Amino acid sequence: MAYVRDTFGLSLRKAASIVSLYRCNLYYKGHGPDSSPITARMLELAQKYKRWGAPRMHAVLKREGLVANHKRTERLYYKVLKLSILRKTRKKLRSVARESLAVATRANQRWSMDFIFDVLENGRRIKSLNIVDDYTRECLAAEIDTSLGGLKVVRILDMLKETRGLPEAITMDNGPEFTSRAMDEWAWRSKVKLAFISPGKPVQNAYAESFNDKIRKECFNENWFPNLSEARRIVEEWRNDYNSFRPHSSLGNLTPQAFAAREANA
Repeated sequence: MAYVRDTFGLSLRKAASIVSLYRCNLYYKGHGPDSSPITARMLELAQKYKRWGAPRMHAVLKREGLVANHKRTERLYYKVLKLSILRKTRKKLRSVARESLAVATRANQRWSMDFIFDVLENGRRIKSLNIVDDYTRECLAAEIDTSLGGLKVVRILDMLKETRGLPEAITMDNGPEFTSRAMDEWAWRSKVKLAFISPGKPVQNAYAESFNDKIRKECFNENWFPNLSEARRIVEEWRNDYNSFRPHSSLGNLTPQAFAAREANA
């Protein structure tokens, strides 16, 4: 509009008529809600939680009273801030029948545990023993060490017994740490059933596998561990955040701790 007026020396009214533009459009100012606090919070979350997509981010914004409609979150996420998660294309595999896992109906009914591996800056291998409650989805332990044999696994379970009690059963694979004599004696003494999955069928330990995927993508892949103590600090910080802040879609976007508290008071 300014170009037309300056070039041909026209009035605003005449220039608007030539380009078929209503003059009211030139003076219009949007009156929509200010999005700056929302976008600032979204950028803060995106910086800290690089693996979060729009749905999980919306759950936090809604919980904090910043938004109500998911469409607004999605518009800001994709179109305004242009955030996205880099996703790897998966190779399609032949469909096979999967064995269903009985659903836990209360806390401490069944836990699942498994190991994942990583390396320190100096190349030394470390492993994490991850233990989750199948019902509340709480991560009860993410214990980091360079070696975690059967005796150490037993010590970790005994520590959980003091703070939480023990489950009726624990689902696990057939690794040497879990099939050790120490574990067998502990299970007999503690009256806990050890539910071993079939060899080569990790899907039977679905809760542990699902959790391992989350901690791998959101913690291990996003951090560089200079030493063992720093690895323990970072992983424990992530574990606490996972339990108390991160929305869990299968829990109605409650955090595991909030869900556990609600169920305990029901």
